[in-house]
Amino acid sequence: MVEERNAEPQMDVAALYREETFTDRKVGVIRRLTPVLGDGSDDPARAVVYVGQAELMTNMGPAPISFEIEGKSLAEAVANFASAASAAVERTVQQIQEMRRQAASQLVVPQGGIPNLGPGGPGRGGKIQMP
Repeated sequence: MVEERNAEPQMDVAALYREETFTDRKVGVIRRLTPVLGDGSDDPARAVVYVGQAELMTNMGPAPISFEIEGKSLAEAVANFASAASAAVERTVQQIQEMRRQAASQLVVPQGGIPNLGPGGPGRGGKIQMP
């Protein structure tokens, strides 16, 4: 049996969307994903999804962020863009801080103690290991 991750990528005909893009050319982009059937006609059984896209400026340059926006219409999605973007930025900043915290908490421990001071006597150890 072939593992799913090693299988060739297959699109799901029951999960198709038509994508439309809207932008004000200043703040960001809203993508409207309209569910469609396998023949390309609208699928009224599934809800339209709105996805916002913006860039978060960091000291390493712009970082793209994507986020779902609540709304039953494009006008509602536009009205909700700012709050959804703010929440996405906050989540992204928290994730970055958590990654920094985890990286900072990893200690570099010399194997065999500190050279000339630790166990093993002078001249021993000094091989640095990453946990």
